[in-house]
Amino acid sequence: MIMCGGIGSRFWPYSRTNRPKQFIDFFGTGRSILQMSYDRILPIVPRENIIVVTNAQYAPLVKEQLPDIDDSRILLEPARRNTAPCIAWAAHHVAALDPEASMIVTPSDHLITREKEFETSILKGFEFVERTDALLTLGIKPSRPETGYGYIQIGREVEPGILKVKTFTEKPNLELAQVFVDSGEFFWNSGIFLWKASVIKKALAEHAQDIYSIFEQGGDVYGTPGEMDFIKANFPGCMGISIDFAVMEKASNVYVECVDFGWSDLGTWSALYDNSPRNRDGNVTQNCRVIAYNSKGNIFAVDGEKLVVVEGLQDYIIADAGDVLLICPKSEEQRIKLMVNDAKEKYGDKYL
Repeated sequence: MIMCGGIGSRFWPYSRTNRPKQFIDFFGTGRSILQMSYDRILPIVPRENIIVVTNAQYAPLVKEQLPDIDDSRILLEPARRNTAPCIAWAAHHVAALDPEASMIVTPSDHLITREKEFETSILKGFEFVERTDALLTLGIKPSRPETGYGYIQIGREVEPGILKVKTFTEKPNLELAQVFVDSGEFFWNSGIFLWKASVIKKALAEHAQDIYSIFEQGGDVYGTPGEMDFIKANFPGCMGISIDFAVMEKASNVYVECVDFGWSDLGTWSALYDNSPRNRDGNVTQNCRVIAYNSKGNIFAVDGEKLVVVEGLQDYIIADAGDVLLICPKSEEQRIKLMVNDAKEKYGDKYL
């Protein structure tokens, strides 16, 4: 299951409501982040078993970028309700096709640089969940006190590389994040999960009854022509909540596989900067033309043929997407979501 419904507002103005970041080729490879995610799963999961869950408005983009995916395997959300409802829907859909199925749930907008290690880790994870009733998440060893990620505290090791989860902590402040990193007991929560469809359904029934009961009302509709009509009528009634808050933080059968395959959630401009080639001044240019004087540590992302000329700029984001120009210190990028909200309040949806 590839989750592909996000807006990517922290990448505004490059990422816009009509074309979010997962559909953008950030690295000039000819493949968008979504296409790279699909390519990464293909060696592990048969093509006909890959489903994409996305917002209904992105159906044309998904079909354009993933022409191999049959329409029956593109699940279109009629409303945005975070990850718990979309996972609940996918679990019911998959279980209707195969009650014994195991699932990998992966976001469409992450970067993974060591794909063979990724494949090895996923196959190990599948082997674990197929012989246990475990909810398995993948944990990334932290390289810095990052405040934008969730953290997983590890417990006892149940087998090599797989440990019981003690606690989840969502986006700590810098001081607490530093304590987590120094302790060696905490891993970043990658947002990649493995489980049997039946096991996540049971966990939803126990810990997110309101969401589970909505999808249970569908009965035998899943995998039939009536599925989408049922979803259109009932999906918007789900509360918007993440799978972490709804299930993972409450369940007792949660485990973490500690992995190392060059992961980034590409959630911010700084994350893109860290994963892009830089010139001798430490500047990153995203497929654009830049002349920079006495300027270091910047990231430039500019559409079209426009030439960017700067003097004396250090550690800034310069992102120009047609009708919006963003100039923001990298140290203040957490405020971009606020800027998006302010633009919406002042100008409506014109610049979103």
